[in-house]
Amino acid sequence: MIYPEKIKAKKSDKIIKILICVSACIAILLWVINKLTTPRIHWAALANAGIIYVWITVIYSIHKNVNIAGHVLLQTIAISVLTMYIDYVLSIKSGWSINIAIPIIIIIANITMTILTIVSYKKYIKYAIYQLIIVMISMLPAILMAEHLIENNILNTCAIGVSVVNFVLCLIWCSKDMKDAIVRKFHW
Repeated sequence: MIYPEKIKAKKSDKIIKILICVSACIAILLWVINKLTTPRIHWAALANAGIIYVWITVIYSIHKNVNIAGHVLLQTIAISVLTMYIDYVLSIKSGWSINIAIPIIIIIANITMTILTIVSYKKYIKYAIYQLIIVMISMLPAILMAEHLIENNILNTCAIGVSVVNFVLCLIWCSKDMKDAIVRKFHW
């Protein structure tokens, strides 16, 4: 069987640098076209935010030994920031990013972490810190709802509930492994 030739690291780094330069040129071109054609509508900012998001994902994915849970965390944060930026640039003032998009992102991140825990429960210790960070991020809507800064809607409530249930289930499923890891690490 004939296998395709593996791209060398230096060659792949060169390709990535070229593609980043092409992306930067496209971003500048979009900004210029936006300023010349429709200066009141900031559509180029949205397109450029998308380009930045794609490069964050690509560069993070290329790293060796990328933890899947870390990737879930990065995507949760990056997509949340991107949706808030889109909401801000469009100036809709409806808060759809906080009341609709981010709760859905949080629910999906928690479901993904639950699936990761079920599929590879012996590796849960690798995911524990990411799980805790996602739980903390998931609690932000609860804090914002308590301060009456966002609506107390079904999606925000579901996101909080899914996060708490996910965290409790992970602790129940993996408590023995977590205890063993703590004992090993701290020699108790």
